Amino acid sequence: MTAPPWPYCRHGSNSTDDAAGCRGRRVDPHDTCLEHLADGQRGSYLAQLGPGSDLDHRGTSITESLLGALLDAVRDPGTRQALVGTARFEAARFVGDADFNGVCFGNEVGFEQAVFLGTTRFVGSEFKGDASFERARFCGAQFRGAVFEKSVWFGEAQFTDDVRFDGARFSEHVRFRLTHFRNGAFDGVQFSGSVDFQGARFFGCAWFDGARFESASRLGPLVCEEAVDLSAVLFAAPVVIEAATRRLWCIRTEWAARASLRLRYATVDLSDAVLAYPLIITIRATPFTERTGVEGSEEVLEEGAFDGSASGVRIASLQGVDAAHLVLQDVDMTPCLLSDAVHLDQLRLEGEYLLALPPAGLRRRGLLPVRWTSRRTLAEEQHWRAARGWNAWTAAPTGVEVAGTAGLAAAYRQLRKSFEDSKNEPDASDFYYGEMEMRRHDTKRPRAERSLLSVYWAVSGYGLRASRAFGWLLGSMAVTVLVMMLWGVPKEVTKSESRGQLIGQNLLMPNGTTDPVAPDGALGRRLTSQRFEKSMRVVINSAVFRSSSQDLTTVGTYAEMLSRLVEPALLGLAALAARGRVKR
Repeated sequence: MTAPPWPYCRHGSNSTDDAAGCRGRRVDPHDTCLEHLADGQRGSYLAQLGPGSDLDHRGTSITESLLGALLDAVRDPGTRQALVGTARFEAARFVGDADFNGVCFGNEVGFEQAVFLGTTRFVGSEFKGDASFERARFCGAQFRGAVFEKSVWFGEAQFTDDVRFDGARFSEHVRFRLTHFRNGAFDGVQFSGSVDFQGARFFGCAWFDGARFESASRLGPLVCEEAVDLSAVLFAAPVVIEAATRRLWCIRTEWAARASLRLRYATVDLSDAVLAYPLIITIRATPFTERTGVEGSEEVLEEGAFDGSASGVRIASLQGVDAAHLVLQDVDMTPCLLSDAVHLDQLRLEGEYLLALPPAGLRRRGLLPVRWTSRRTLAEEQHWRAARGWNAWTAAPTGVEVAGTAGLAAAYRQLRKSFEDSKNEPDASDFYYGEMEMRRHDTKRPRAERSLLSVYWAVSGYGLRASRAFGWLLGSMAVTVLVMMLWGVPKEVTKSESRGQLIGQNLLMPNGTTDPVAPDGALGRRLTSQRFEKSMRVVINSAVFRSSSQDLTTVGTYAEMLSRLVEPALLGLAALAARGRVKR
């Protein structure tokens, strides 16, 4: 209801409802705006315009036909292109569609607080001076192929329907701060200057497919309720991207400089991305903030669309990625696909990273109960086992090819090396276990090798499961003790004896012992506490201290020899497994 700062029309003003009346800029030398000019006066005004004329119709209500007549008045007769000098349409109201296709704005352009009630088109338009659309209100808008040679501002603008900037070129600074989009398409856009999306909000998707950011240092923080598509985008300069979104696609994205992605709620797909410099992906633990008009103050970006959702970051795919420059911190790798990724041995997983776990509890495999060892597994091993009919493992999503054992073994081997190089031996052991599992199940390997690996797995979990090795050790010792009690410990203690032979005046007395006597009688009667104590002493001396002074029967001697071969090996495997879990 306030009066505008320009000389205005006042048409329809009254003392009760609207004291100001029409706020359209007066067309000199008349007292009314373009909308309220008499037909003859409007015709005279349009007739005096020509290519490159300035247009000042701030606050004016402009219909489709009136806009068409205005642009026809400034068309070049030869090229039929509308040429405008300085354009002032602040607070203007465009009734119906607004067609500025192909218009060349040779000087500054102002559409601040303009209202576009229909579809707005600036397809192929040229902006040779600064352009401002701050706080403008659009329904649908198209800026496809538009060229902005100077700075352009869309700060706090609102697009209530889809907006498209496909193929547009921004040569200097572009600002979308606090802008609201329903869906925004920036496919193939070239940003040669700085870009400001701080506080921008997309209520649908944001497409930047094929865009070029040549000097952007910061993108966001922004909120996108559905997905941000950075596929095939080129980031030629260092950039920090901050976004709260459900999905972030970086397929074939080229990072030609150092970059950092600070995300919330996002599932990231980096398939075939090109990383020439370090790329760091991490979670932003707290909501993003935006600067307010008050110096030094900030307010939290509203994230109501994500209420109830976990704010963590998930990596969906690293397929085809050279991971030598990739750092993932506090991310969920549970669904991540690694097929065709290279240099995984240089991938850095920092903080609290998550990987898929085997099914918990007892499961049935045919007629036999199965309990899976707890360890970190790759998503593709989950898919491989599910494809083989093993229950409770995660099946591959539709369209995802199941990886083979050889590829999985290579991926596990590279990840193991990455953790070993960073001196993280305990976590590296899970990847070693996965590598050995894939080798054991690889039907292209020699049968003898697979059999040996099967024994190694059964006995000690590839030297990584101390409980399994200790179990076998105790079982072996129990069997040995039982054999000793039943057949190994002699019936009686062997005695020394001396026998003499008189030859002439000399007495020859050789020393000797009697042979151990095997126990006899019922087997149950041999299971006495005394024989148990002797048997335990023999087994412990044999397995742990590698010595035994007990005389044994023939069966006991061979049982001890086998015990001295097997049980120390099991003890060593158990110690090795325990050491692997506590090694620095």
